[in-house]
Amino acid sequence: MDMAKIRATVAEKSVRSNILVVGDVMLDKYYSGEVTRISPEAPVPITHVTGTRETLGGAANVAHNLALLGTNVTIAGYVGNDAHCKSLLEKFSARGIDHTGLVYTNRPTTTKIRIIGGHQQMLRLDFEDASPIDGDDAQTYLSFIEKKLNESMDCVIISDYGKGSCTEYACQRIIRLAHDHGVPVIVDPKGVQWAKYKDADYITPNLKEINEILLEPIANDDFDVEKAARYAMRKFSLRNVLLTRSEKGLSLIHGDEVVHIPTKAQEVFDVSGAGDTVIAVFGLALAGGLKPTDGAYLANLAASVVVSKLGTYAVSREELLRVIEIQEAEKL
Repeated sequence: MDMAKIRATVAEKSVRSNILVVGDVMLDKYYSGEVTRISPEAPVPITHVTGTRETLGGAANVAHNLALLGTNVTIAGYVGNDAHCKSLLEKFSARGIDHTGLVYTNRPTTTKIRIIGGHQQMLRLDFEDASPIDGDDAQTYLSFIEKKLNESMDCVIISDYGKGSCTEYACQRIIRLAHDHGVPVIVDPKGVQWAKYKDADYITPNLKEINEILLEPIANDDFDVEKAARYAMRKFSLRNVLLTRSEKGLSLIHGDEVVHIPTKAQEVFDVSGAGDTVIAVFGLALAGGLKPTDGAYLANLAASVVVSKLGTYAVSREELLRVIEIQEAEKL
């Protein structure tokens, strides 16, 4: 690994990189409290709310990760005219994320509300319409993406959470537009219809997601992972696979090259949001001109920070630089 180049990419090139994130924009909202009794109205626990928290989710969390890394990031997706959208806009503005690519629809802003009692999630409320988006809204969305690519982008990230943004037509149009401009496309997949990601430069499934497209699920070992990745590359005309493997790190299948990068043991191992961090940091690495193997190594370093925290967490540029410095010191 070229640690000097890796450090320079994070420290210097990140602020000069322009990355476009497209896909399913979401808001995550948490109500936390104490449960002391059961309701007399129904056999359900009564939660005395002691705190609320809102975070960016889905494609919005990918953009959040990139913003904390100092990247110039633009997001395109769909929202509704509602209070949840207002919360998203405030967070995008506070983080310096260009949100002029949001398309306002008559659908609700995709929002997940979680009720936490003590340390246990008791209920989740989903505000969403996950049907495929087409028509004028889709044309407005794709026209914006084409406009941004004409202005010059270094990388496009498609964040598919199955909420209607990432139709086959949209994904194929975005991939073709990006390639017409010489811009790499990285996809975080959802579901089994991977044909819509045809010709993507990189796809970043986790083990569960790649198992969903296989006839038989694989074990989390190097041989099976490589075999499954090459099957997906052949079947869906994908150029490379970056597979996240939870406590076993990640694997990059890149042409004839295969690299397995283990993660460090952690006291806490919470994978919430780790996939968003991996795709964001890998996108930053490609935008900064790093080799894919160095980018995968950097993404794994960032993920090692995220999984050591409880809940969804986005790593900052300063935090990632400290981790890089520790790695350099250990190699001396």
